[in-house]
Amino acid sequence: MRSIAVAALTLALAAACSQVPAQARSGLPVYSYKVVATYPHDPQAFTQGLIFRGGFLYESTGLNGRSSVRKVELATGRVVHKADLPAEVFGEGMVDRGQQVVVLTWTNGVGFVLNLPDFDPAGTFRYPGEGWGLTRSADTLYMSDGTAQIRLLDPQTFKERSRIQVSDEGRPVAQLNELEWVKGELYANIWQSDRIARIDPKTGHVLGWIDLSGLLAKHGRSTRGADVLNGIAYDPARDRLFVTGKLWPDLFEIKLVAPAARKGKH
Repeated sequence: MRSIAVAALTLALAAACSQVPAQARSGLPVYSYKVVATYPHDPQAFTQGLIFRGGFLYESTGLNGRSSVRKVELATGRVVHKADLPAEVFGEGMVDRGQQVVVLTWTNGVGFVLNLPDFDPAGTFRYPGEGWGLTRSADTLYMSDGTAQIRLLDPQTFKERSRIQVSDEGRPVAQLNELEWVKGELYANIWQSDRIARIDPKTGHVLGWIDLSGLLAKHGRSTRGADVLNGIAYDPARDRLFVTGKLWPDLFEIKLVAPAARKGKH
């Protein structure tokens, strides 16, 4: 998301407000993982949003002057098509909407609508505060902003309908980042952690945690230059879950391992 200096400041403020992820103290189930397949990923891609659509990955990337939207071949990691966002914006989360994709920006307060398949500009919209992650159900867009709240937006007008407060047994869970809709749940990367929260979209209650500790170090290539875990995509047709990180050289297809089924190693 940010430079190291900004990251340190943000985490310090979050801790002071008792908004840091509560999973370390949680009594909720913690799922582990099994790596099903490993695919190449552009190590220059500062991954912000990730979706799976029509056999391809669609990815939004961040950093000023380097933000883009891409169509990526899963098996090879090859960027089939790419469109750069304006140099002055810091790209963030992305979701598809019909024959379009919608992309947020971090502090610019503007979102971009791009037509598929060529990412031709189709419009912009405004929102207050920061933009982090974005996903959708059949009739609602869900947007994170780095706090413990998720905004529910109208998918046609982008107007905010309501918000949910995300909590783990009553404790707010902040730093909600990239989002994905998976089987009626919201999956959310927790920024600067190795965990994903599984969230009830109606109540905001965390239903469980996914612990991806050691994913890149144990199952991927060199981690030099790699940043934090970020990026969740789901293929409902084949029930496949994909995860990656900012500047990671690999993208992983994983299966979740329930707590009762653990055998001491991944």
